[in-house]
Amino acid sequence: MAGSITVTVTDDAGKPLQGAVVFLDSSDGASALPVGNGRAVMDQIDKTFVPQVLVVTVGTDVSFPNSDQIRHHVYSFSEARSFELPLYAGTPAEPVRFPTPGVVVLGCNIHDWMRGYIVVVPQPLFATTGADGRASISGIPAGNWRVSGWHPDVAEHRSTPGGEIDGAAPASTASISLAIKRKLQLRRAPAGRGTDRY
Repeated sequence: MAGSITVTVTDDAGKPLQGAVVFLDSSDGASALPVGNGRAVMDQIDKTFVPQVLVVTVGTDVSFPNSDQIRHHVYSFSEARSFELPLYAGTPAEPVRFPTPGVVVLGCNIHDWMRGYIVVVPQPLFATTGADGRASISGIPAGNWRVSGWHPDVAEHRSTPGGEIDGAAPASTASISLAIKRKLQLRRAPAGRGTDRY
């Protein structure tokens, strides 16, 4: 029988954290689920990555269409996947494959305020927290599973472990506290100020 888990994620001040990614990974090697070469899209709309956070499983091919009327130059220097898509419009011919679990931080060389994140998870067992800081995952096979969480505002772009669960249990609960980086927000250039050359 498949199990389920409800995870509560709070920040380091104890407040519920919305938009956190919660995911499971096999801790014994025997409970791993098969993952295939999926496909996903990270768009660029109004000089913003859409969605800001994209969760994919290992091996997923992600395409990066540019829906703006200007060109973008997408890149990442992240350990999980570094790549570069030089200045372009439209959609690059080839998607980018993400074969390694981890957090990939995206940027644009032309528009410094653009930030996006691709969270590459090892198993198709993940969810995103709501306003109450809770996320539920069901269909968990029997076995030992690590529970981890991540949020765009964490102090480091690495997942935080939240303990282990037994997938054979009908229902489990877990809690994760994420240390949030209190940072200055980058601001866009005001509308009408300056001219995009790209």
